[in-house]
Amino acid sequence: MTKQKRILVTGAGGFIGHHLVKRLKKDGHWVRGADLKLPEYEPSPADEMEILDLRKIENCLLATRGGIDEVYNLAADMGGIGYITANHADISRNNILINAHMLDASYKNGVKRFLFSSSACVYNQAKQKDPNVTALKEEDAYPADPEPGYGWEKLFAEELCRYYYKDFGFETRIVRFHNVYGPLGTYDGGKEKAPAAISRKVALAEDGGEIEIWGDGEQTRSFMYVDDCVEGLIRLMASDHRDALNLGTDELTTINNLVDVISRIGGKKLVKRHNLTGPQGVRGRNSDNTRLREVLGWEPSISLAEGLKRTYPWIKSQVTSDEMELAGVDGD
Repeated sequence: MTKQKRILVTGAGGFIGHHLVKRLKKDGHWVRGADLKLPEYEPSPADEMEILDLRKIENCLLATRGGIDEVYNLAADMGGIGYITANHADISRNNILINAHMLDASYKNGVKRFLFSSSACVYNQAKQKDPNVTALKEEDAYPADPEPGYGWEKLFAEELCRYYYKDFGFETRIVRFHNVYGPLGTYDGGKEKAPAAISRKVALAEDGGEIEIWGDGEQTRSFMYVDDCVEGLIRLMASDHRDALNLGTDELTTINNLVDVISRIGGKKLVKRHNLTGPQGVRGRNSDNTRLREVLGWEPSISLAEGLKRTYPWIKSQVTSDEMELAGVDGD
């Protein structure tokens, strides 16, 4: 039987954080969640769910009070490529404050382990200019040239975690997420990621209609289903690995193929209309999972097709509900 721990999940009102809280509770732990908001689509199962602005040090000290064993610091101002390319100052300021204050408060309140959620956006942009990209190894973040704003603040926070271990012996873990998706995630409003945005567009489109794609659609990414993400987080926290570690699949796909897969799941034939002025991000990005397999003896196993089969119906149901609400129709 797993020994019960007292665990804090920041960003517990968000997509990954909410799924993580559900898993930690299922595993028998006591969990406190902290966020600016409650989960949007269902209640949090956390033992305590506190609404706190973690940009303020006093709130971080409050969140980490009471003998917390582990902190999963997932709180962040973030979103899809359109959002993170248009809000460099706000994102950088907000996340630097959250990460620095959460790290310091966790150390001062005697937390045993602290996991920082970084991003594949830290990787050198020069290594991501070809759709047939060579999968990114952890050392490819240097020499540093991350994505503006979001990538730079994540890379600095990684270094800050290393400093706290080197100077104070504080146990930190660093995970670099590669495009997480699944049910209960943001699907509209500008902060959604590509699988959710395309699922929404497919759900709204008429069979035989068209769908808008940012760029030529040949840009490539890998996408990880949220259940694999949560499993990887728990395994990394339990490990002795203190350096940054990729957490993603190495199943590379084009955005055009992503549209085709989701369209098939939705039972629709759609024409792609490419908007070449829309934000695209780097040309190609994929995760090298060599070190992940070495460190954890595990890697994500849910295929893109399988994960989208679980995700699309949920987004379609939300879109249908939204349309009914706008039309003034009672869904009960």
